[in-house]
Amino acid sequence: MAVPQRHVSYDTYAESVTDDSASGSGTTGSTKSARESVFQFVRENGRTYHSYQAGTYLLPNDQSEIDRLDLQYEILRNLMGNALFKAPIHNPHKILDIGTGTGKWPIEIANQFEYAEITGTDLSPIQPDSIPPNVKFVIDDANEEDWMINENSYDFIHTQMLLGSFDDFRQIIRRAFRYVKPGGYMESVELYPTVYCDDGTMPPDWPVAAWARMQDQAAMNMGKPVRIGNKLKRWYEQNGFVDVREEVYKVPLSPWPRDPKWKMLGKFHQEVMLEGCAGISMAFFHRGLGWTQEEIEVYLVPVRKAFHNRSVHAYQKIYVVWGRKPEDAVNPPRRPTPPGPDPTGIP
Repeated sequence: MAVPQRHVSYDTYAESVTDDSASGSGTTGSTKSARESVFQFVRENGRTYHSYQAGTYLLPNDQSEIDRLDLQYEILRNLMGNALFKAPIHNPHKILDIGTGTGKWPIEIANQFEYAEITGTDLSPIQPDSIPPNVKFVIDDANEEDWMINENSYDFIHTQMLLGSFDDFRQIIRRAFRYVKPGGYMESVELYPTVYCDDGTMPPDWPVAAWARMQDQAAMNMGKPVRIGNKLKRWYEQNGFVDVREEVYKVPLSPWPRDPKWKMLGKFHQEVMLEGCAGISMAFFHRGLGWTQEEIEVYLVPVRKAFHNRSVHAYQKIYVVWGRKPEDAVNPPRRPTPPGPDPTGIP
């Protein structure tokens, strides 16, 4: 059954608190200004970026990036057998999607669970205007210790493709554990950017693999690790989740496979990476390596050319991890002692 649509509106959790406490104190104007300011995007090297908590997220939010994110979403759906999630959730009442991007995941899961309340949070207001009535989008930063929501309130918390978004993704998992209900689930879907090849067709100096290593170096310089996918299972377990499961998928970097399904996925992933080359590189290489826009563009010329080389049978990995919060779980303290160094050096 088709779900009626409504027009999206944006708030931040901080604005919601301000509105509740205004009491005629003149804060309405400042709240309106804060709401309007999230649409005043930051411009850098020919791309636009979010203005709320500017600089936190390193990828752009312009139309080219929106199109890339939507195609990336379709690749992930196809890899997962058209499933929206892997966790065994049934009849959830409240679902939270952290870093919702273009909002496709909340909108589609809202059609599957028509009576559930779906919330998608992001730093950029780039979601579509028309959305199901059980979906709302909130401008919020999951880096904040307090997510301004009740503990033990969500049946399912979901994250997807947030590599390079946080200083320490373990803290996101720890906070999510606090807000998911006992018996509820968290699930994460992440690309592991290292380039692999199983048949020896990839030269050691292949530009795409070198680009991925350079991106990793830039990310580490900024304290925004991108190689987190293979650590998610361990981090889930360390933060209290049980029955933690992991599935790993290989996605080709070009249409080199013979199998029609994988050839199609390779073509789509190639398009995503070609479109994302500049978007991924501009902020990472400019802020993390100190390169100019011209230097980045020159560097990317052989990288783009290499993506079209079907004789190299290269691929990347997608990690899907989910876990359950125990029924008798005790929530962690809100401001714990900072954890030890992040083991991002593990390959």
